[in-house]
Amino acid sequence: MAASRYRRFLKLCEEWPVDETKRGRDLGSYLRQRVAQAFREGENTQIAEPEACDQMYESLARLHSNYYKHKYPRPRDTSFSGLSVEEYKLILSTDTLEEFKEMNKGMWKKLQEKFAPRNPEEKQKAWPRSLSRPRT
Repeated sequence: MAASRYRRFLKLCEEWPVDETKRGRDLGSYLRQRVAQAFREGENTQIAEPEACDQMYESLARLHSNYYKHKYPRPRDTSFSGLSVEEYKLILSTDTLEEFKEMNKGMWKKLQEKFAPRNPEEKQKAWPRSLSRPRT
């Protein structure tokens, strides 16, 4: 029975799309990692809680098939902001979020990052000895 569960999860992972714009934050990538962890021994993996495993699979399968989107259709594809789905995807991409983080940094922090030494040895050389030791 564990073999069939493993195959079902593998099939779900194959079908689940990976969003390249969300590097490190994509649900498809996370799902693949979790399945690999949970089924380390492949089809030979012993499952401690088969009911919970089946419930997890069914929940993920409903998400993947857009079950709730079809069950509860929206009258219009808009939001309170008026942005389209494509605009939201652009805003939530990893690159755009990193740009927002950079914009929110203060000038002093940007200068520190730009001119700070990269390794500890350079740090010791960069500052005079009198400044690098705490005064007592």
